[in-house]
Amino acid sequence: MQYRYIGRTGLRVSPICMGTMTFGTQCDKKEAFRIMDKAYDHGVNFYDTAELYPVPPDAKLAGITEEWIGEWLKTKPRDAIILATKVAGAASGWFVPPVRHGLTAIDRFHIERAIEGSLKRLKTDYIDLYQMHWPDTVVPIEASLEAFDRLVKAGKVRYIGTSNDTAYGTSKALMTSKYEGYARFESIQNNFSLLNRRFLDELATLCQKEEISLLPYSPLAGGVLSGKYNQAIKPEEAEGRFASYIKSDNQRQRLMAQRFMNDKTLASTQKYLKIAADAGLHPVTLATAWSKQFDFVASTIIGATHADQLDASLAAMNLTLSDEILRACDRVHEEILYPMG
Repeated sequence: MQYRYIGRTGLRVSPICMGTMTFGTQCDKKEAFRIMDKAYDHGVNFYDTAELYPVPPDAKLAGITEEWIGEWLKTKPRDAIILATKVAGAASGWFVPPVRHGLTAIDRFHIERAIEGSLKRLKTDYIDLYQMHWPDTVVPIEASLEAFDRLVKAGKVRYIGTSNDTAYGTSKALMTSKYEGYARFESIQNNFSLLNRRFLDELATLCQKEEISLLPYSPLAGGVLSGKYNQAIKPEEAEGRFASYIKSDNQRQRLMAQRFMNDKTLASTQKYLKIAADAGLHPVTLATAWSKQFDFVASTIIGATHADQLDASLAAMNLTLSDEILRACDRVHEEILYPMG
């Protein structure tokens, strides 16, 4: 196993991270334990969650994922696990989180409330990587970072990171930390996959120059790159999150489904399926391996609803794609630019 460091930290993580957002909705506790045990047995030491999980977010279920992970964590040596969680982003953004009565902000009050809740549910006295789930458009980043810095100084958090952030937002946060002497964001968790290469436009350079690690989520583009929507007679009839989202009464879910599952993404996926078949690879293995094969990536976050789904993702753990395969993937992107918009 070739472990990688996150940013400038002492966090040494497996190249695959086990994501947990399905725990509590798409799989029950027994299956969640099976998934985490299987990942652990294959050398995965990095687990990512959030106070908001599971998804889709629900006020009655928020926090149950952390509770289950806390129970599972008691079966393992705590210092053998790198544990990451997130404080819900601000309600002033694209989504109102169903926690703290929908009044969330990335300020001292909410950050302190969130960390205390997460520590209690996770049954631990520290978090290895504490992340801002998405930026606050109202609270100044100086105030947010001062609150995060307090957690680091108190020993409740080892390091901090951001998520769903922009090049501007991340740069401003880094400069603020530098000049104010606050703990800095060591990681950024953004969407990154064969179908969504936007990170390469600006953020990749920022990560390389400032030594910040990307923790890519959704390397399968929400399952689209597995090919399951291509194989269905009609994409909306396939089993999967976006098949249900496309028929949802929730406008945000419908728009998300349309972004991930459209004519361009399905056409691109068909070409990636052929590349995988020609290389003798499972399409999930190809997509996962591609997402972690960049020098600015520390660990790629995978997900599952059943333990047996992990096999193809875990097969990418120590896989390095050939230059020929990488060029073939690049040609698909050149032919169908930014299929997710």
